[in-house]
Amino acid sequence: MPTDCISYQNSGYFSPLMNDYLDHKTNLSSLYNRFPTLESFEAQILEKQNTFDNASRETLVTVLQKQYLKVETSAITQQNIKDLALHNTFTVTTGHQLNLFSGPLYFLYKIISTINLTTELKSKYPTYNFVPIYWMATEDHDFEEINYFNFKGKKFRWNKESRGPVGRLSTDGLADFLEVYKLELGSNTNAETLKKLFEDSYLAHNNLADATRFLANALFGMYGLVILDADNANLKRHFIPFVKEELLHQSSHQLVVETAEKLKEYTIQVNPREINLFYIEDNVRERIVFEDGKYKVNHTKIEFSETEILTLLENHPEKFSPNVIMRPLYQEVILPNLCYIGGGGEIAYWLELKSFFAAAKVTFPMLLLRNSVLLATEKQAKKADKLELNWGNLFSKQAHLVTTKTKELSDFPIDLADLKAQLQKQFSILYDVSNKTDESFLGAVKAQEKKQIKGLDNLEKRLLKAQKRKLNDVLERITNLQSELFPNQSLQERQTNFSEFYLEYGENLIPTLIKQLKPLDNQFDIIVL
Repeated sequence: MPTDCISYQNSGYFSPLMNDYLDHKTNLSSLYNRFPTLESFEAQILEKQNTFDNASRETLVTVLQKQYLKVETSAITQQNIKDLALHNTFTVTTGHQLNLFSGPLYFLYKIISTINLTTELKSKYPTYNFVPIYWMATEDHDFEEINYFNFKGKKFRWNKESRGPVGRLSTDGLADFLEVYKLELGSNTNAETLKKLFEDSYLAHNNLADATRFLANALFGMYGLVILDADNANLKRHFIPFVKEELLHQSSHQLVVETAEKLKEYTIQVNPREINLFYIEDNVRERIVFEDGKYKVNHTKIEFSETEILTLLENHPEKFSPNVIMRPLYQEVILPNLCYIGGGGEIAYWLELKSFFAAAKVTFPMLLLRNSVLLATEKQAKKADKLELNWGNLFSKQAHLVTTKTKELSDFPIDLADLKAQLQKQFSILYDVSNKTDESFLGAVKAQEKKQIKGLDNLEKRLLKAQKRKLNDVLERITNLQSELFPNQSLQERQTNFSEFYLEYGENLIPTLIKQLKPLDNQFDIIVL
């Protein structure tokens, strides 16, 4: 059972909206700029080149150089940061929360998609420079979403209180957490590498932003990844006009609501607020609301007049934090960005934003669904072959898989469709007779047909159930294998931490993924390690 792939649309794990986006359905064409192909980047480069305010480049480079002062940085990353000052340099960006020890596997796939796309772009357009950016979600405040990771079926949670932006959160207390995690890792060479990586990331840095930067740089710095913490006063100074517009006119709300109306046949990913901004300090990140002629900070006693809040914005732009609606705009204002790479949920909310970007006169980036991957061991692949399972089988829901394999493995047909067809033929004769006699007979025929068809349906269900009992041993092996590959009957990439595979494959893991994954292929890769 070799390394293979399955289309996103056939995997059964993507929303109707994502399937339609990937299928280029015309009802969505007005909601994005260009669909990402290697050829379509040429027009995107020219558009961004003509509209981007290059004044922000100098600030961006200065901020990044300062953020990297205490980070051992590869020559390629250093060059990428310097190149951002040049007008022919553009970025490809992915964003992710500051999940403890990177969180689920798809953290790797997001960044690898971004790195590999910049490589492909450089090959296609050699006169330009392309820099992969990891935008750390340092201003998020939902700590409960990021304070854990799963390893070998166990959840390792960092129990700590947090209300403010997570990037500023102290890493105190993680030494005790590490001691518990160490017990599960064991003591082979790869385990020792993981222990040191955790220690160097979290115990040697004072806050979660610095720790995550170190971790991502340790994993991907050699590929030129540039890691950005945009919780920065100098960067936000370039965003002041857009924050001011939001405070005074709340234009994003109506524009996004109107776009969401075009998506009403799908599940709406996000709903805008009247004001899509937070007020932040070290231990506070609360919504700004406008009530009774005042700008108030939700759940606090802080309030401002219009003059006061605009003065605060000019003097302290770092106190204003964009929410999920405004953050993409902030990203595209301060980065010479061509493409955003994200998961299905992220692409779904970006599709609500194009008209908002147009009103703000900011180029809307191309939207690329990140690589998705199922990692399997050779042993698991051999098991699948022995059980006569293909990847399509394993991606199906477990109940469907069990039923399908029961029917395949049975020595006789469980499907009683032929018997039902014969029964219906016999009743067709009775219907002919009923047309020649009293109408009451027709009703009796219909009732009897319904009763007998229902009887066959029940027998079919009981037969299937009996065969499942008879084939229990082989079906149990099938479901056990699927559960190994799809923990909790969910995608592996959303459940498992990278360390589980690093423990086995060590420093070969990431290079293998870099080599295998093609970001523009739009397929779910199955990689046998």
